[in-house]
Order: sequence, then structure tokens, then C-alpha cells
Amino acid sequence: MGIFSFLTQEIAIDLGTANTIIIHNDKVVVDEPSIVAIERNTGAIIAVGKKAQMMHGKTHENIKTIRPLRDGVIADFESAEYMIREMIKLTKAPSKLFKPSLKMVICIPSGITPVEERAVKDSAEQAGAKEVKLIHEPMAAAIGIGIDVMEPTGNMIIDIGGGTSEIAVIALGGIVNNKSIRVAGDDFNMDIIDYMRKQHNITIGERTAEQIKIQVGAASAEIENPPEDYAVHGRDMLTGIPKEIYVNYSEIAHSLDKSISKIESAILNALEMTPPELSADIFSTGIYLAGGGSMLRGLDVRIHKKTKLPIHVAEDPLRAVARGTGIALKNYNRFTFLIK
Repeated sequence: MGIFSFLTQEIAIDLGTANTIIIHNDKVVVDEPSIVAIERNTGAIIAVGKKAQMMHGKTHENIKTIRPLRDGVIADFESAEYMIREMIKLTKAPSKLFKPSLKMVICIPSGITPVEERAVKDSAEQAGAKEVKLIHEPMAAAIGIGIDVMEPTGNMIIDIGGGTSEIAVIALGGIVNNKSIRVAGDDFNMDIIDYMRKQHNITIGERTAEQIKIQVGAASAEIENPPEDYAVHGRDMLTGIPKEIYVNYSEIAHSLDKSISKIESAILNALEMTPPELSADIFSTGIYLAGGGSMLRGLDVRIHKKTKLPIHVAEDPLRAVARGTGIALKNYNRFTFLIK
């Protein structure tokens, strides 16, 4: 540690479409929904994270909720900057005589454009960062899972987040090939909303769809230890009256089938693009799954049937990317693949 290290606060940020996780001193200090609540008349932001999430879908005309990120990238620069700033405050760093300068490592989708990449860095700098480096999500996920990314062995990583699904083959500290598609957890929620409307004549919101996905979400109608049917509350489209219905996991598996098929196609495409020597490695090492979407019941079995390869789900899928970003922060000057 340098003599002036106390003047620097180092944080790693998994800036996700659905959730933002901040790691400081090797610990998760913030894990909040990526959402802000704004007063329409003044433009003042009145809540971020869980407080704003509680308001989502329940606001009156003077308040609106915004998710600053869409499809893994910043869609609303001002609210993204404010959200990052406010979430950094939640790290509860001890008050010091001098305000510490911020050093950050932030993860980004591998399919991001230079303009979108610049928006992430600008938001972080506007929120107070003095030094910012970026890391691609599949690389962060691989590190978080415990893979030695500097080895000459090929590993395939699939990170299914809220806005994007990242599929990458990694070897020797680099991404050999990757496929980033904008089909992920948010799309699963919209599939469920659409299914409930068409099959049950009931209107539900995003928060309810998320709960359905968690409680009875599945990638296949054939799974071990299926969950019990789940009670859904929404608005009857014919009468407008609140209504309760029960849904089962096989219905949700049916509703998610098209989106999961798109992810499967992207996986097969990435495998086709992989050099033969690395393909031989992947035959032995298999495919690693991370991200909230990888927790969908039966998804690992479905991908195994499609690829005939061993499938490994990360120990803590929701935090694998954040954990890897934190490790990258500790290796700030050693990891040459970090983007300046």
C-alpha cells in the first residue's frame, strides 16, 4: 500500500440493467435495483434503488420511475450519473478529513459500442471517479467463478443478466470470440406479461412478472422437484376488477421458450466460431453459467441437451460478475485486459 493510499477509495461496480452491486474492501456493500424515482415537475430525483423499486408501477402523475440502463447500456445519462453517485454514498465509507479520490472498475457488456462505453466512463467520472477502468462482463464472470483467465486453456462463459446475455470463449487473458445478444431477464419478464395477457386475460406489472419468474420460472416442462403453483394477482382485462389466478411452472416454461431458443442459437453460433484447439478444451471444461438468468429451473439441463457438453452453474450466479470485477480491481495494474 502506498503512503497516500488512505486518500483513495477503491470500488468495483457491476452496473447491471436490473441490479447494481458495489464491492469495497472485498465485500459487497451495495446490492440495489438499478432504478430511480423522479419528480416530473422539477426533475429532482427523490429515491434510488430499493426505495425507488417500491414505487415502480405505483406512482401518481407527479412521480415517475426510470431504469437508467436498458439492454446493458446507459439509456438515461443524467439519472445513471445520479444513481451511481447515490449508490456510492451507500458504501458508508468512514468520514475522513480529506474526501478520498475514487478509483473504479466497472463491468460492461462485451457487445458495447465505443459511444456506449464512453457513456459509462463519463457517468462514473461525473459521479466523482478520478480513475476508471472497464472490464467486459464475461471476463468478470469467469474471474468471479474462479477460472484462471490467464491460462492457455479455453473456457466458455454464459452470463445471462437483466438486459443482455453474454456468451464468450476466454483464453490467455482475452476474449477469443463472443456473442452479446439483447435477450435476457427483462425479456423473460415481458414474455410472462404477454402470456398472462393472452392466456389468462389478466394484466400484470414488471414486479409481478419478476416474482412469477423467481417462484415458478422454468426453462423446460420436464424438471426435477417442480415448484408448487403460484398465486398471481392482477387486473382482469374484461371487468377491470382485481383478480387472482394460479400458474404452474410448465406454463411459464412455454412462455419463455422462444427467448431461451434465441440464447441457445447464440451459444451454438459461438461454438461454431471457436478455434478447434479451444473447442477441444471446452469439450473437457464444459460451459459455465452465471447471472440471474442462469438460475432458471432446468436451464442447465436444457443447454446440456442442446450442446452435449458439461454445464456448470456458478456458486453464486447473481454476484459472480461483481466478485470478478472486485478481483480485477485488486489487480488494477496487472490485468492487461482492463480497458482504460
